[in-house]
Amino acid sequence: MSCPTPHTRTEPLMFQIPILTSDILAMSLDGSASPTINISLRDGIGGSHSYGWGFGWYPGDQVSSMVVKDPVAKDTQVVLDAVTDWSNFRSTVFFCKMRGASKTYSQTETQPFSRSFAGRDWLFMHNGDLEKQKLEALHGKQTRLLEPLGTTDSELAFCHLLGQLEGIKTRRLSEIDPTELHRWFLEFDGFGSSDMCLTDGQTIACFHGSQSPKGLYYARVQPPDNRETYQSDAVDFRLDDGRDTYRTALVVASTPFTYGDWIPMAPGQCLLVRRGDIVWNSAPARREASVPPPALSQRPAPSQPPLPQQQPQQADGQGTDFNTLQMFQAEQSQSQAKAQAQPQSLTPNVRSQIQSPGGNPLTYRILEVRHHTEYEYTKPISRSTHFFRLQPVDDPIQEVVKSQLVVSTPGEEIQFEDVFGNQAVHYTIDAPYTKLSVTAVSQVKIFARPPDDPSLSRRQTSIPLVWMPWQRQMMTPYLLPRELPESELHELTEYAMSFVERNDYQLVKTIEDINRSIYRDYKYVQGITSLHTTAFDVYSERKGVCQDFANLFISLARLLNIPARYRMGYVYTGANYENKVQSDASHAWVEVYFPFVGWRGFDPTNGSFVTQDHIRVACGRNYRDATPTSGTIYKGGGGMETLKIDVKVRELSE
Repeated sequence: MSCPTPHTRTEPLMFQIPILTSDILAMSLDGSASPTINISLRDGIGGSHSYGWGFGWYPGDQVSSMVVKDPVAKDTQVVLDAVTDWSNFRSTVFFCKMRGASKTYSQTETQPFSRSFAGRDWLFMHNGDLEKQKLEALHGKQTRLLEPLGTTDSELAFCHLLGQLEGIKTRRLSEIDPTELHRWFLEFDGFGSSDMCLTDGQTIACFHGSQSPKGLYYARVQPPDNRETYQSDAVDFRLDDGRDTYRTALVVASTPFTYGDWIPMAPGQCLLVRRGDIVWNSAPARREASVPPPALSQRPAPSQPPLPQQQPQQADGQGTDFNTLQMFQAEQSQSQAKAQAQPQSLTPNVRSQIQSPGGNPLTYRILEVRHHTEYEYTKPISRSTHFFRLQPVDDPIQEVVKSQLVVSTPGEEIQFEDVFGNQAVHYTIDAPYTKLSVTAVSQVKIFARPPDDPSLSRRQTSIPLVWMPWQRQMMTPYLLPRELPESELHELTEYAMSFVERNDYQLVKTIEDINRSIYRDYKYVQGITSLHTTAFDVYSERKGVCQDFANLFISLARLLNIPARYRMGYVYTGANYENKVQSDASHAWVEVYFPFVGWRGFDPTNGSFVTQDHIRVACGRNYRDATPTSGTIYKGGGGMETLKIDVKVRELSE
C-alpha cells in the first residue's frame, strides 16, 4: 500500500517479508504532513496464511479520524486506492498496523481500532497476545459504549483503557497523570505480550511490554534527513512532499529502519509523544544505546550517515521532565477553565451513540449481499473493458465488514475512487471468452442514525433554500435537471410547486410528500421503460421501475433548487415491503442534501426513508454515473448476447 499526497506518484509494492509477522508504526509530526508509506508484503504465500493492514490518521488534524483497512491482503491484491481522499491525507498523527496470521481476520478484527470517546476519535494498536480471560476479569462490567465490536484481546484492552479514562473523567491524554497511564499499561504486561500505541489525535502513548517477542524502537526524523527513504522489512516511509520540507517526526516502530538513530525501548517503558517529540518518558535518565540498522537485500545504502540525536533531559528519578510536567499541568488547567467558561458541544460519531435523545436504542444490523452478473455470447470476445461499482460505501453509518469481487476471466484490474467518491474497478480483458461472470459478495453493518434536530438555527427548514456562491458551484451537478423541452420543464416545475404549496413551503415535509406520492400514485411495472426514458415520460405515464421513480424525484427536487443525486444499492425487503422483487436486483433511490444536515436518503419505490434496510453502493448525477456493471466490446463478439443478473440480500446474526 502506498499512501501518497495528491502530488506524489504511487510507489510499486514490494513483497519482502521473510516470515509471517506483525508490526506497528506510529508517527507524530510537529505539523500537518503527508508522508509516503509503502507496506511490504511477501509474494506467493499459500494455504490459509494471510496478511492484513490498517491505516489511521486525523485529516486536517481534526478530532475525527479516518481509518482504512484490508484484513485479507494476499500478494498483489492489496487495495492501492484504499485511502479514499488524497486531499485529506494530511495529519500530525499516523498509525499503521501490518499483520501476518495463519487465519483470516475480518474488518472488525483488523487494527488500528477506532472508537469515539469524549468528543473525539481514539485509535489503538497492539502487537502481541494477551490472556483474554484475565482481560475480561479486569475489564469487568463496563457500559455498552465500551463493549468491543470484535472478539480480539486487543480491542478488549482498548475498551478497558477507555473505561479507565471515563472513570477519572478525563477527555484527553494530556489531562492524565503520565504515571497513572503507565500503571494501566503495566497491568496488561502480566497478561502476555503488550506492545501498544494509543492516541487521541494529539498525543500518542507507546508502551513496550516485558514479554514482547519483538522490540519497539523510536527515533526523531528531522530535516534534512526527513527527505531520505527509511526502509525496514515491513514498511518504508519518507517525507517527500514539498510542503513537508521542514517537518520533524517522532517515529515508533516494531523494527528499526536502515537509516537513522533508532533507540530500543526497554521492557516496561512508556513514552508520551506529541507534535514530533517525547513529552514524557518513564525510563531512567540515561541515553540508551542505538541499534545498528538491519541489512536488507537489494536495497540501496543511505546517501548520508546517521546524524546524532539529542535525548530530552530528565530531571528526576522517575523519569519525568519538570518542564514537561509543568506543560501537562498548564494544559489541564487551561482545559478546565475553558470547560467551565464555555461548555463544548461536539457531535459524536454516529457509531458511538447507543440511544436517541428520546431514549430509543440505536443498534445495527448485519446484511450480506451477493450480486452475480453473467454475460454469454455466441461468438468469442477478443478484447473488452469493464467498469464495476459493486463495493458498498464505508462511512460512519455503514461499515463494510468484508467485500470480495471475483471475475471469471483474467484481466488487468485497476481499483480507484471515481469523481463521485465511488469505489470502482476498471477491468481490461485481452483473452478470448464466450462467457463472463462477475460476482461480488459483501457484508456490511448498518447503524441506526439518531433523528435530525430541525430546531438548530442554521438548518434551513423552508423553501426557497439560500446557497452561497461557492456552495452552488459545488452543488451544480446536483442542481441541474436533465435537459428537456421547455414545455415539459414548465409542467414538471408546476408539479413540483404543488408539493411546496401543499406543505406550506416546509422543506422536509415537501420532500416527504414527493416520496410518498410517487409510491402511492405511480405503478411499478417492469419492462416498459429504458435508459432513454425521461422524467417527463414517467410523470406522464405514471408507471415505471425504481430507476424511473428516482429520476423523477431528482428532477422535481432540482427544479425546487434542492440538490439531489442518484443512489444505487440494495434493499433487504424481508416482510416489510410489498415490492419484494427488489430483493432480487440492484435498487435505486434518491439522496437529498439539506443545509447543515447532509445527504439523506428517500426511497420512492417503497415510499420509505432510507434506514437500515438499504445498502448504499454508488452514487452520481444519474444512472450512468452509478451503474453497477458496464462495459465496451472492442474486438470480437456479434451474434446473440445473454445477460443474467442474480442478487440475494440476507440478514446475518452476530
